[in-house]
Amino acid sequence: MNIKDTIEFARSLDRSDPLRSFRSRFHIPKVNGKESVYLIGNSLGLQPKTTKKFINEELEDWAQLGGEGHEHSRRPWLYYHKLTKNALAKITGAKPSEVVAMNQLTVNLHLMMVSFYRPTQKRYKILTEAGAFSSDQYAFESQIKFHGLHPSKALIELKPRKGEYTLRTEDILDAIHEHRNELALVIFGGVQYYTGQFFDIKSITAAGHKAGALVGFDLAHAVGNVPVDLHKNNVDFAVWCSYKYLNAGPGAIAGAFVHERHASNTTLPRFAGWWGHHEGERFQMKKGFKPMPGADGWQLSNVPVFQSAALLASLELFNEAGIAALRKKSIQLTDLLEFLLWQIPTYGKDFVIITPANPAERGCQLSLLMKRDGKKLFNKLTQSGVIADWREPDVIRVAPVPLYNSFEDVVRMVEGFYSF
Repeated sequence: MNIKDTIEFARSLDRSDPLRSFRSRFHIPKVNGKESVYLIGNSLGLQPKTTKKFINEELEDWAQLGGEGHEHSRRPWLYYHKLTKNALAKITGAKPSEVVAMNQLTVNLHLMMVSFYRPTQKRYKILTEAGAFSSDQYAFESQIKFHGLHPSKALIELKPRKGEYTLRTEDILDAIHEHRNELALVIFGGVQYYTGQFFDIKSITAAGHKAGALVGFDLAHAVGNVPVDLHKNNVDFAVWCSYKYLNAGPGAIAGAFVHERHASNTTLPRFAGWWGHHEGERFQMKKGFKPMPGADGWQLSNVPVFQSAALLASLELFNEAGIAALRKKSIQLTDLLEFLLWQIPTYGKDFVIITPANPAERGCQLSLLMKRDGKKLFNKLTQSGVIADWREPDVIRVAPVPLYNSFEDVVRMVEGFYSF
């Protein structure tokens, strides 16, 4: 793309954008009576206009059918978790049997670690990135302590090289090789929440398996943002939330992936619940847990229907747009944003982009490390109608989401830097 730093250029891109109509299918928050430049889909995605319809339909069925809605509502509640499988499989590069919408992200992470972090006297270490999202850090620490170990010995946290902001893939692979005889689990974020780095899932997984470890990913900032071929890349497990790029609403139902090679392994330890019990015998209410095959066998409780209805509304849009087309536009949006930020005269002096410059190593998020007056600029942007995200101590995260952000949004955001 031959980029120009003009509003006319951005508008021309919007006119030729095959996905431009999707913006009108979301509620865009207003600031001072005008549509905001909403750039925090990496924190909370916008509400599709059909979300209310999906939820209202379930409310109507509940009102009219009561408990009979479990079998006779328009989308029978007994099988609601199956309705999201095909769309989630496309988004994550999985088979439908390998994915399930359930619980919350950290609940799912703990459930997966019960099964896939099984330390022995020899293999007990977890390798991850330094500065992982807090909930992941707490999960790793508590799981290690649960097994009678100490995080200072069992947790390896990789930091970027001195003077760099992101991890080099070769350093990750070298660390896996270095600790190969002691590793029980390798686990990274798909996209690092602070820097926006998109990790090389294929290479990390292959290296972890070669070392004899299991490999998992937290896809909170990756799902619906970047293509992840979980099945093809042989990832053992993954977890994600649905309130960011999947636009399912605050506190939305989360999801999990379990590779099919683990589908029928009933010897895997797991915390069991009745919705994970074999469907054909679930209501016999007998002792003796028999897990459903695939990811469904990790379910605990019956499906939260209203949360799942909100997820369905968004997944309908993903199905229509297609993850490949969304990724193409995402790269264009982020390339334009990067180019315009580079043109700011104070770039390098007042701020720098710490997200990788290679589009293959990032999603739609750019993280701006502010060297002076970062919070003041952030507040000014907010007051002007640009909704970005401040992360302590000194980063502004900006995420132009291809489903509802325009190229003009990007230009309007950067204009705020010139007026500061």
